[in-house]
Amino acid sequence: MTWNVYLSGEIHSDWREQIIEGSNRLELPLTFTSPVTDHEASDAAGDMLGPQVDGYWRDHKSSKVNAIRTKTLLEKCDIAVVRFGDQYKQWNAAFDAGYCAAIGKPYITLHADDIVHPLKEVDAAAMAWAETPAQVVEVLQYVTSA
Repeated sequence: MTWNVYLSGEIHSDWREQIIEGSNRLELPLTFTSPVTDHEASDAAGDMLGPQVDGYWRDHKSSKVNAIRTKTLLEKCDIAVVRFGDQYKQWNAAFDAGYCAAIGKPYITLHADDIVHPLKEVDAAAMAWAETPAQVVEVLQYVTSA
């Protein structure tokens, strides 16, 4: 079986590449998907539907267009990894984790220990909490081993 892993969350570091490269080195039976990771492209996702003067409506349209991809890929994945970074508040990542919990999709949270408290409910529903991409790879290796 090839597992489909959705990589959600923070887009300003190379954590996705670390997980993909580590998994490839171990020849794990995994494919990876993710949201649009180009911040400007994501913010502009709804611009093709017409210009908006108000920032709220631009964000509203773009979030709905982005949600087509996110919802579809989360529903199709076997497991999600949800990364919370330290530079920005990733409310979208928290929403993804909540959506996974609501539909019974297993997920791993990935974040530093200094934000355990604000993420306590998110972590409580997760199947695992990792602090490093290498730990995520180890979990993926374990759960996909025959």
